[in-house]
Amino acid sequence: MTTDIVVVVYEGFDEMDAIAPYEVFSHASDRGCDLDVSVRTLDSADRVTASHGLDVEVDGRLADADPDFVVVPGGGWNDRADTSAWAEAQRGDLPRALTDLHEDGVGLAAVCTGGMLLAEAGILDDRPAVTHASALDDLRETDAEVVDARVVDASGGTLSSGATPSDDGDVLTAGGVTSGLDLSLYLVGRICGEEVAEQVATEIEYEPREDVYVAREE
Repeated sequence: MTTDIVVVVYEGFDEMDAIAPYEVFSHASDRGCDLDVSVRTLDSADRVTASHGLDVEVDGRLADADPDFVVVPGGGWNDRADTSAWAEAQRGDLPRALTDLHEDGVGLAAVCTGGMLLAEAGILDDRPAVTHASALDDLRETDAEVVDARVVDASGGTLSSGATPSDDGDVLTAGGVTSGLDLSLYLVGRICGEEVAEQVATEIEYEPREDVYVAREE
């Protein structure tokens, strides 16, 4: 059973927040894990410009996909930029879409200040979570339970290959920009098995950090 993963992007998203997970999931698929990963936008667009000027061609609209997981990158939150995660939070359309996905049982994995978009949607209320260090004060002003970790798994690590998240354990968050590598490798390990995750980490020459907070042990 294929696990469909969508990286949702918007004007001003941080390049590494989105591209690092995309590459990890693509490597996992190349190694036989039954994953399909795409890059999509909320509104119709052929391409999106990221925070450092990279133009990214997208695969279509989020609404036209049927994802098991959606990866939410951050970008520009602390600058309050006109195109940024902050701007998306103020506009409200993306947080509302994330709420709808969450209510439909879709897993959400936020990188960096992408977690603030989940917080804006109320999805992190009463859940352990983390975001970029410079936005932690903003996260503390929400009803999230801020924890000191690089990756936070509120699912308790119960995911298996092809499985959709449980109703109360479908949210993962990660800290700063490079933590997207740790989050995606961790998720690959849960979905595809640790052997595949280790193969991918070796291929990209990255040593994952073990700083993972799991809300509920198996």
